[in-house]
Amino acid sequence: MSVEAAKHARELLLKEYRGVLSTHSKSMPGFPFGSVVPYCLDDQGRPLILISRIAQHTHNLQKDPKCSMLVGERGAEDVQAVGRLTYLAEARKLEDNLAIDAAAERYYRYFPESQNYHKAHDFDFWVLNPVRHRYIGGFGAIHWIDQITLANPFAGKAEASMIDHMNADHAKAIAHYVELAGLPATEPAQLAGIDSEGMHLRIGQALYWLAFPAPCNTPTQVREALVYLAHAEQWPKNAEADA
Repeated sequence: MSVEAAKHARELLLKEYRGVLSTHSKSMPGFPFGSVVPYCLDDQGRPLILISRIAQHTHNLQKDPKCSMLVGERGAEDVQAVGRLTYLAEARKLEDNLAIDAAAERYYRYFPESQNYHKAHDFDFWVLNPVRHRYIGGFGAIHWIDQITLANPFAGKAEASMIDHMNADHAKAIAHYVELAGLPATEPAQLAGIDSEGMHLRIGQALYWLAFPAPCNTPTQVREALVYLAHAEQWPKNAEADA
């Protein structure tokens, strides 16, 4: 297995925030059923989804948790020349209250509008536990990968504290990240998530993952990376943004 391919597959999963979830149809046995779902990654780096109890894909998962999610690079003119990932998984509904609260705190940062319908309607959080992955990085770059997930060392209070601090006190730095990465400046960006390899910015309802110049394993290293980027004149060549 190529370590580089696993890294690229994980970055694709981080860069995108919606995919096609395919489940085993309950009403049409033998046929796959595909539906679009937004997602963010949980503390273990697994896709976390929020789905309605009356949705067809929920009924399908309740009968058979085996599923797959197809994630592809957005905005590509030639979809066969860019990365795409088929994430084979077994879905599990979160039942523990502490796990649900942690999932909600993270998911709401990525999709603030979801807080209203989650509370007003019957929606549940599900996590997609990985089984295997099929990653295609372009023509001829085809890989079966067993492991791509990476636990987030900051998930929880550390991540929330860093995000709140940046959004409250460093709006100029965040605006500079947007400019450096060539992201839309239609409205102010908000920091939504931090992981060891980068950060997520939310601009309106769109999400963008920006890679750090180097992996960060401590809050101090994250701070150093954010300060460095706040004073950089161009985005580091080894840390490309998802524009």
